[in-house]
Amino acid sequence: MKLDSYWLDTAPPFTAGAQGQVPQRADVVVVGGGFTGLSAALALARRGASVVLLEAGRVAGEASGHNGGQVNTGLFHDYADLSARLGEDNARTFYHAYDAAVDTVENLVRDEGIDCDFRRCGKLKVAAKPEHYAKLQRIHAQLTASVDPTVELVPPERMAEELGSASFHGGLLQRAGAQMHMGKFGAGLAHAAVRAGAAVFENAAVGAIDRIKGGFRISCDRGTIEAGQVFLATGNSSRGPFSYFRRRLVSVGSFIIVTEPLEKEVLDRLVPTRRNYVTTKNIGNYFRVTPDDRLLFGGRARFALSNPKSDEKSGHILADTMSTVFPELSNTRVDYCWGGLVDMTSDRLPRAGEHEGMFYSLGYSGHGAQMSVHMGQLMADIMAGNAEKNPWRHMPWPAIPGYFGKAWFLPLVGAYYKLQDKLH
Repeated sequence: MKLDSYWLDTAPPFTAGAQGQVPQRADVVVVGGGFTGLSAALALARRGASVVLLEAGRVAGEASGHNGGQVNTGLFHDYADLSARLGEDNARTFYHAYDAAVDTVENLVRDEGIDCDFRRCGKLKVAAKPEHYAKLQRIHAQLTASVDPTVELVPPERMAEELGSASFHGGLLQRAGAQMHMGKFGAGLAHAAVRAGAAVFENAAVGAIDRIKGGFRISCDRGTIEAGQVFLATGNSSRGPFSYFRRRLVSVGSFIIVTEPLEKEVLDRLVPTRRNYVTTKNIGNYFRVTPDDRLLFGGRARFALSNPKSDEKSGHILADTMSTVFPELSNTRVDYCWGGLVDMTSDRLPRAGEHEGMFYSLGYSGHGAQMSVHMGQLMADIMAGNAEKNPWRHMPWPAIPGYFGKAWFLPLVGAYYKLQDKLH
């Protein structure tokens, strides 16, 4: 079992990275080379700006290359609850933003010729308990009446058409969801940004950002550069001058295993429609088939951060869960196991805007594969003065009380959600 991301291990190399020291000046410095930063660098360069992107490690090497490979529509939240809390107009805007985000990914893949196995497959949210199907029915009624007439119910008696598993009791299908190879997409997006004129520096961790007349001075491992604008696309970085964001983002570990390649006949029995799958539990699972016919199976197996020892423990838990869901895979070899960090906001909605003159887009809360790409594109417009393009512009973002970057409360949160999954 290789303790590496399958996406990164099987991705083509990014071969167009800038070498040597950073230039003395650029119009825009983008901090962070995940999907958000790469997408923004591409969009800004297309506008004619001189763009330098600084990535502490390798492009798409953190959350962008460690996720479950799902590019889904729809919100995490119960739509009725979100409407009651934030208003129907806001809830509708947020819901449609995720629809638009999947379209943005597809358009970039097509327009830039990125070979990343992009496929519209749909997302099926599956009821982990019989009583959960009633909740899916309620959600279906809310969505079709208010915001999305295309969602469909899959009743329990039809689940065999979707999954060869006795573990689930109906589902909610959103057909516009997609999937892709995250490592291939990351490398392709980075090459597209360079083709558009951006300079992408890997191994260029930022240590300081200072205000100067006319903009900013950014110090990194590749030297010092001045820029008129800075865009922060770092995620919840534990390094660098980002304490404001560390008080507002909580990083939670999520873990994934990938099996050996499976026979087509096996996959046809277990996952005949080859969709993205998510379970209804609070501490649930997600799974899909990879382009080379492996089963990817992930979830918040443990409320712990990612490191080799933690990843391996979580991998064994996930393998046991996978065998429960699909007993036929009980003796299947697991080839990959890895963990990653999901950057959560307290309400699990993204945030984007401006802080101390620097622009940012962060906090995708487990739904970043599509929204990161979408927001990177939108930020080019927002940084040009079109603030109305930002769907999150009216959302306040106070610091989390008593939190300064170390999530001491995660074990309590984990225990609460585990109890909820047992009781409901």
